Amino acid sequence: MKILSSYYPRLDAPLKVQGKARYIYDISLPGMLYGAILTSPYPSAKIIRIDDSRVRKHPGVRAVLTDVHPTGRIRYAGEEVAAVAATSPEALQEALELFQVEYEVLPFVVDLEAAMDEKAPRVFSDRPNVRKPREREEGDIEKGFAEADVVVEREFRTQVQVHVPLEPHGSVVTWEGDQLIIYDSTQAVHGVREGVAKALDIPVSRVRVICEHMGGGFGSKLWAGRYTAIAARLSRQAGAPVKLMLTRKQDFLGAGNRPNSVQKIKMGARKDGTLVAFYAETYGTAGIATNANVRLPFIYQVPNWKHIHRDVFINAGGGRPFRAPGCPQASFSMEQMMDELAEKLGMDPLEFRLKNDPNTTRQKEWRIGAEKIGWSRRRKAPGSDPGPVKRGLGMAASIWWPGGRGTKASMTIYPDGSVEVRCGTQDIGTGTRTLVASVAAEELGIDMRWIRPLIGDSNYPYSGASGGSTTAPSVGPAIKNTAEKARAALLERVARNLGLAPEKLTWQAGSIRITGSQSQQLSWKEICQHLENEPLEVHGEWVKGLSSAGVAGCQFVEVAVDTETGQIQVEKVVAVADCGLVLNRLTTENQINGGILQGISYALLEERYMDPTTGTMVNPNYESYKILGAMETPEIEIILYDEPERGVIGIGEPPTIPTAAAIANAVYHAIGVRLRELPMTPDRVLNALYQEKKV
Repeated sequence: MKILSSYYPRLDAPLKVQGKARYIYDISLPGMLYGAILTSPYPSAKIIRIDDSRVRKHPGVRAVLTDVHPTGRIRYAGEEVAAVAATSPEALQEALELFQVEYEVLPFVVDLEAAMDEKAPRVFSDRPNVRKPREREEGDIEKGFAEADVVVEREFRTQVQVHVPLEPHGSVVTWEGDQLIIYDSTQAVHGVREGVAKALDIPVSRVRVICEHMGGGFGSKLWAGRYTAIAARLSRQAGAPVKLMLTRKQDFLGAGNRPNSVQKIKMGARKDGTLVAFYAETYGTAGIATNANVRLPFIYQVPNWKHIHRDVFINAGGGRPFRAPGCPQASFSMEQMMDELAEKLGMDPLEFRLKNDPNTTRQKEWRIGAEKIGWSRRRKAPGSDPGPVKRGLGMAASIWWPGGRGTKASMTIYPDGSVEVRCGTQDIGTGTRTLVASVAAEELGIDMRWIRPLIGDSNYPYSGASGGSTTAPSVGPAIKNTAEKARAALLERVARNLGLAPEKLTWQAGSIRITGSQSQQLSWKEICQHLENEPLEVHGEWVKGLSSAGVAGCQFVEVAVDTETGQIQVEKVVAVADCGLVLNRLTTENQINGGILQGISYALLEERYMDPTTGTMVNPNYESYKILGAMETPEIEIILYDEPERGVIGIGEPPTIPTAAAIANAVYHAIGVRLRELPMTPDRVLNALYQEKKV
């Protein structure tokens, strides 16, 4: 039975297309209340007093919390102030409006560069807005630049991007005695269990977290949200289940984002095309959080380099991991610098990359992608396409370091041949449920219809968070190891029942061949009948040798730019992806498609706008926060570069990394003008063309 590395549908696809898959919002428990959080309208304030007397008098209110903020010091608009649970959504909304909160409104700053001014209001009173620099270096950059024949120095800017999963953050919670059961939209059922237990100061053993289906996270749902602990407290106070879903606005303001960046970069190369020096100073803000790092230098081999990065605090919601943290920002600048250096050297951008890319896999991928996009037809002179609509080609590379370990699993085989596989991972839309079933079925040599994968429950064997492209390389080997143990145990059970030595039995694709004077073969159902009334249960775990880390990839893009309207249309993307052992070609291509589309959206549309006067986000909704739609989707050609001998490797992160950079290079090739700031909106295109004409 050969399943892996082919195209096969997701097991839960019928449930989803029929509307039968239960997401958190769909869960309704007997006697359930509706919870909500009152948030601050101010970006910086002290909570002086909360009057909840009118709230408590509302006939529909069953629980009220006024101590949800740990210090009472508000640092961004949208931060939690109070919470309430009521019998209906209507009563809940009425109750929220009855809170009377007295604030001491304080000075604030919501702009990255304004926050760097020493006179700017401090986000945290006990520390400056600009954190101590993080410095990394190799070699001698002074020596490197002295050797350079060509030097390019530029500044790049990237914006804050919000995760905007289709399903907002939220939880449904209920207490059964002292046992807390949480239905959560999460990327980590075990992580939420531990986080909530700590927040409520209760034993981890008394918390169970369940996530059957979830509608996207992209890194924003990797740990327990404050809203989950609040829902649990409301539920305990009311003595009833509580559903608490963040509003779309709350999701935008406080549920995470990709930090922005300002990148000042200097690069040098010899006239033969060898990179010799790189220097970067970067700044970024993750709001009230940290780790707005930009992963520079990116991809290419530079013997002498130095990178100084500073995180900057502003009065805005904290950043969180977002699909390849720090990499799209780095790719946007690094890949444009590569093109600019190549142009100054009179080299083809492809040849320049081949000379400086040490990755042997990507060396092959570059050539494959170039052939697929038709790189040989590329015009040498940027902006030379006739007419107002000009076309161009661009390229960029990706790298990611996924790996996996620590996952455990169990398998129960029943006498009728049915199989249950339990693993405490979760399916965040990537097809993990199908992965579990397919690996188990392949190893046992049976059809997937026999397998019932049970995931998304913290009562199942431990597995880590689904993030960083670690799920497949951690879960896949654990399921394989568990199935191997089950197969061995079945052989032993059958041999014992037949009074034969185990070596007389040979496993053959879901059957057992008995060798001897009268050879015979037992089918899967006949094998399982030897279990009689006692199901077989085995436990397995992640083992070395079945997965690896590190993936290379590249993308080529063709764009059309209307120089009269400034509109950029991505017409085609060719993605060559390093995949190791492909478990499911369909879901792998799904991931690459999704990553590319998210990358296009980042390149052309998405941006969080903060009002410097009020300190609030002015576009916290789907109407004014622009996201790529079906009409903007280009032709996408995917080439999976298989290396099965490397084992299972994650693929979710890499496809979104190079897209914006490849588009930027293609836009320059089309119009002959560089855009060094994201998103590349029509007004920025027109302004760049206007400035070029002035020069």
